[in-house]
Amino acid sequence: MTLSIDTAVAVRVCTVDDLEVERGRAALVDGDQVALFLLPDGTVCAVDNLDPYSGAHVISRGIVGSRGEAPTVASPLHKQVFDLRTGECLETQGKDAAALRVWPVSVVDGEVHVIRPGERSS
Repeated sequence: MTLSIDTAVAVRVCTVDDLEVERGRAALVDGDQVALFLLPDGTVCAVDNLDPYSGAHVISRGIVGSRGEAPTVASPLHKQVFDLRTGECLETQGKDAAALRVWPVSVVDGEVHVIRPGERSS
């Protein structure tokens, strides 16, 4: 079975082979920096690369881990921890709540596509 990707809303960013388990990679999608993470179970997650606390594009350089069942990334600057599934900040380090925008991901035939948030691929 062949799945199709609506290229009007989904952008091919790389192949799964371009990613390393628990290491971030950054991609530029229509002027937005996206941080991609390959998890040990083969899932690919994508969130904004912009750290909402520092204003720097560094999330792809963060430390991947988990909190319970939630896969996480810790900002390399101030160590806030974000859920990679929801973008929610789980550890604010005493700062106000903030979140990362989550980019839906589709992997088809080993190619990773991100879908612009708020849009759907057919």
